[in-house]
Amino acid sequence: MLCNGVGVSTFFWRYLVDHLGGRFRVVTWDYPGHGVADPPSDPERADLSIPRLARELERVRVAAGADAPGVLIGHSMGVQVILEAWNQRPSGVAGLVPMFGTAGRPLDTFLAGSSSRRALTWLQRMSRWAGPRSARLIRAATASPLAIPFGRRTGLVDRYYAPTEDVVMYLQHFERLDPKVFLRMVTQMADHDLRHRLHEITAPTLVFGAERDLFTPLACSLDMHHAIPGAELMVLPEGSHAALVEQTETIHRRLDRFLTRVWG
Repeated sequence: MLCNGVGVSTFFWRYLVDHLGGRFRVVTWDYPGHGVADPPSDPERADLSIPRLARELERVRVAAGADAPGVLIGHSMGVQVILEAWNQRPSGVAGLVPMFGTAGRPLDTFLAGSSSRRALTWLQRMSRWAGPRSARLIRAATASPLAIPFGRRTGLVDRYYAPTEDVVMYLQHFERLDPKVFLRMVTQMADHDLRHRLHEITAPTLVFGAERDLFTPLACSLDMHHAIPGAELMVLPEGSHAALVEQTETIHRRLDRFLTRVWG
């Protein structure tokens, strides 16, 4: 079961789905207000917390008829979701694959944690002040021809390996996303923290980290690796936060080895 980052839909998993689909049952799903999922009626007050998203993951699992324990793979905020899913139902987890994320308080390390929380507060105020105009401003920014070059020049995505098609899909999805849904989800994920429980995980775990991840520094992946007993670690040299679509072959080969360990 594959869990997205905030602001992203299932398209980031398409390479992995193609790779695993012939051998495993693979389930992808969207958070409320993302992709094909309906938005909450009142985004500013909705429960979009990590515990709620983990409960949604369980609901999706039941609806998909997946009765046996599964391998949960999470990217970015999806790391918090799969760890919370383990926290709520350890018996349902055959393995964990946290990719380019953190086990808690992601804004403390986002972009080196310099002023992320203050920036979030400012964005919330701007969103309330601008109302419907905030969505138009976001659409204008993401539709700009400068958006992709900016991401590559700043290192938010790898300037050489990030496929333009995938970056475009991300920007187009973000254009359609209600800013209030995004900000509410970020606000509620900001204080979620399971770092104190990592030493209790007994499920096989493979942690992925990226050397040049500006969103979630490599140190977060290293911390998870050290805290989870027996966890394996794969560091992608020169990888960005979007390494999921930048270094697909390396990821697939390492994941195959891990799945062989879990299921033989």
